[in-house]
Amino acid sequence: MDDIANEPRRAILISGAASGIGRATAQLFAGQGWLVGALDRDAAGLARLADELGTQVWTLALDVTDRAAVLGAVAAFDAVAGRLDVLHNNAGIDAKGLFADMAWDKVQRLVEVNLLGGMSLIHAALPLLCRTPGSLCLTTASASAIFGQQGMAVYSATKFAVRGLTEALSVELAAHGVRAADLIPGIIDTGMLSAEEKAQLPSDGPLRVISPDAVAQAAWSAWLGNELHWFVPAELAPFDLAARQDPEAVRDRRIAGSPF
Repeated sequence: MDDIANEPRRAILISGAASGIGRATAQLFAGQGWLVGALDRDAAGLARLADELGTQVWTLALDVTDRAAVLGAVAAFDAVAGRLDVLHNNAGIDAKGLFADMAWDKVQRLVEVNLLGGMSLIHAALPLLCRTPGSLCLTTASASAIFGQQGMAVYSATKFAVRGLTEALSVELAAHGVRAADLIPGIIDTGMLSAEEKAQLPSDGPLRVISPDAVAQAAWSAWLGNELHWFVPAELAPFDLAARQDPEAVRDRRIAGSPF
């Protein structure tokens, strides 16, 4: 009992924490007794989270594309927590439509939020991660990082990029005792999924709609485990292997109209 009582209060910093996967992750880690740092553009959503979690959560409204704000947020959380056991780089947006038809400002915004914003947060937090023994740099990628999703080309590109970043950091950061991993969720029941889209999806299999809680549980498993890529649902892992082994076959099936 004395050893448990003397354990430090662990801390996680989550971007995109006001809703969806980020909110579910905040709830789970707070329930485990962690101090949760919650970042999001949605100040009202953060206020609701603070009302729910009370002293377990520290919140700050910001846009991850604002470099000065990101640096300030990490410094402020360091002052409160003094450690960073998990950075959950989760903030992201999507935009559907053919690449040729997409306005260029929308292309830029997707890259700025999903890739550059995430890289900015990781880069700012690295000193604190390196100071915290056994820490984890965790990023939310997507099943669109298994094989690029038609109609979501730019989104897919950003998620492939963060997957590649995670793999590189898993090697680079090992010398500092920091692990890197990513979550690769399929179709998650968040605000990105419309009611019409949800109604057209199957009730089972890898294309079934998954609760954000399942992804949060994968985040907890990533903290406890040592895998590099965490597929949610697990049935996505065989598809990932098939796409690596024979991408042309996946391409041809997609052209023919098959989701796999």
